[in-house]
Amino acid sequence: MAVLYTSAQPVRNFEMATEIKYHKTAEGNKIAEILPGSDLITGPDDILDFMAEARLNDSGRMIIYDKSLHPDFFDLKTKVAGEILQKFSNYRMRLAIVGDFSGFKSKSLRDFIKESNRRGVICFVATFDEALSKLDLIKD
Repeated sequence: MAVLYTSAQPVRNFEMATEIKYHKTAEGNKIAEILPGSDLITGPDDILDFMAEARLNDSGRMIIYDKSLHPDFFDLKTKVAGEILQKFSNYRMRLAIVGDFSGFKSKSLRDFIKESNRRGVICFVATFDEALSKLDLIKD
């Protein structure tokens, strides 16, 4: 898949040095990539700033790297993942989380990742290219 253009801009209301890079795909989808910053996304309030910025730039699809998420996201008992991912469902946005998830031993987390990937609204992938491809194929 070819990326037709990219542009990066700082997030207006977020207090960390993080930018969103936009990718326009051959299918015509605009995908927002959250570039890793110095602080972590710790909860739903943090992600809402990114989602609002992406929507202002006509993007309903987002890529986030696992390193940008607080470790509590991957501990399902904290409910951080559920709270963040519920925002994507509520606002009808698609999300790909890029990282190596093979090291997680929690069966419930592995099941959660598998079920998310099956449904397709939220997907966990290994590479940026895989994230672009998955998000580009999703029909709204």
